[in-house]
Amino acid sequence: MKARAIAVIAALLSVNAHAEIKAPGYKVQQLVAPSAFRGIHGLAFDANDRLYAGSVFGQTLFRVDTANGKVETIVPPPEGMADDIVFLADGTMVWTSISQNTVRARQGDGPLRVLAEKLASVNSINVRKTDGRLFVGQVFGGDGVWELDPTGAKPPRNILKDLGGFNGFDIGPDGWLYGPLWFKKQIVKINPDTSELKVVADGFHTPAAANFDSKWNLYVLDTAVGTVNHIDIKTGAKKVVAQLDTALDNLAIDSKDRVYVSNMADNGIQEINVATGKARQVIKGRLSSPVSISAAANGKSDTLYVADTFAYRSVDGTTGKVTDLQRSHSATATIAYATAVSASAAHVLVSSSNGTLQKYQRNDGKLLKEWKGLRATGAVELPGGDVLVAQGGSLIRINSKDEKQTIAEGVGRAQSLALSKGGVYFVDGASGQIQHVAFAGAKRTVTAEIKVPQGLAVDSRGQLVTVDFTKQRLVRIDPTSGAITEIATQLPIGARGLERAEWPVSLTIGQAGDIYVTSDIENSIYKISKQ
Repeated sequence: MKARAIAVIAALLSVNAHAEIKAPGYKVQQLVAPSAFRGIHGLAFDANDRLYAGSVFGQTLFRVDTANGKVETIVPPPEGMADDIVFLADGTMVWTSISQNTVRARQGDGPLRVLAEKLASVNSINVRKTDGRLFVGQVFGGDGVWELDPTGAKPPRNILKDLGGFNGFDIGPDGWLYGPLWFKKQIVKINPDTSELKVVADGFHTPAAANFDSKWNLYVLDTAVGTVNHIDIKTGAKKVVAQLDTALDNLAIDSKDRVYVSNMADNGIQEINVATGKARQVIKGRLSSPVSISAAANGKSDTLYVADTFAYRSVDGTTGKVTDLQRSHSATATIAYATAVSASAAHVLVSSSNGTLQKYQRNDGKLLKEWKGLRATGAVELPGGDVLVAQGGSLIRINSKDEKQTIAEGVGRAQSLALSKGGVYFVDGASGQIQHVAFAGAKRTVTAEIKVPQGLAVDSRGQLVTVDFTKQRLVRIDPTSGAITEIATQLPIGARGLERAEWPVSLTIGQAGDIYVTSDIENSIYKISKQ
């Protein structure tokens, strides 16, 4: 296992050390700089005060130098998926892989072990240092608190069920488990032997994590309002000690009682001075995890709209300036996790992980309309204002009265919709084909020659542009003949190899023909302009 892990890390490093993009006749600009993570979540210090950080979407466990922000991969994908992390007395690192319903462990550079499986949405984890007993909580897809055997020999023992989402927790001076109930807006404590639950403090918006320092001061994050709070565990009195941005996820406290918090929307970690409320940025990204981009004209410049997983953002197509439009889990957010975006002259369509499609006004960001339960894999606004949605293998047209008309069926996993005169092009994510459907009903395959096409746009001449993922190149396709022409090669894509796109690569074309494309390796955006 150690040799395999080293080989995987070496492969990832070789991919990241990517050659410069080659695009004869074009100017290549890195419009938005890279970031180190694809969303950051759980934090934990080992016995030597080294900070470890976990990413769920990025499926990677990192070590972060708190002095200079240097990041090192410790467990690569997919086993490195970590929502929360803890270290046992013997140095064994244990982490929860929430989307894989699994708890994993590794001592030093030894082999990976599975301590528990089939624990739906296993999320939070901690160990009681006095006796080494290990506990986990389920949040979102499951709801319970369990005790695990640190050796993995015995099955998990349930302590409580249906309590309200027991997220990042710690062990108190009385041996009880102290932590937030995400959905009940409370901090509670739980006796792991009797299953007794008592409310410690309430009045939060969305409490996300709780940790004690060495003096038994309890600090709690409220992700929805971006606060770090001190809680008196005897009286329940709460005091805000720091005001930060929203989308906070976890916190960890080192042996010197220095408090560190993670922010998933910023790909960031901050050190918090709880006495003054000041924050020192250890590391921060420009973007979180861009999975979809779409350009619209803004005067002579372009504005890019970005479905950035943990945020919905805009990017200035000239300067690369990134602006938050919404952040996931904020008290004012109307999005969940952004999965796709499509901009027209006046509006932006945003798809979210909860199956909701929303239409926003471009000029002021106002939410105009939303459709729930669509589970759209793609959506685009038609010239007359109707919305075309790809859902469940069908293309559906929705008018202003919410009347639905099926345009086509059997379109596979249609995504990256791009309008043509009288129809729509799309990538079938199931077959890899690029297809066209006329609104009159005729369907045809444009090309099946690209194994893994990623993103799709139509240029001013009616030509298609897409990313040929397995060959790491940007290409133009004649929609009539299917002929393929290279635009750029050696794109920094293929973070998990080139057989399939683990994380989407997206592209869009601006008003002057500039091509914008994302990098799944770097979490960056490139601008490719005709010279």
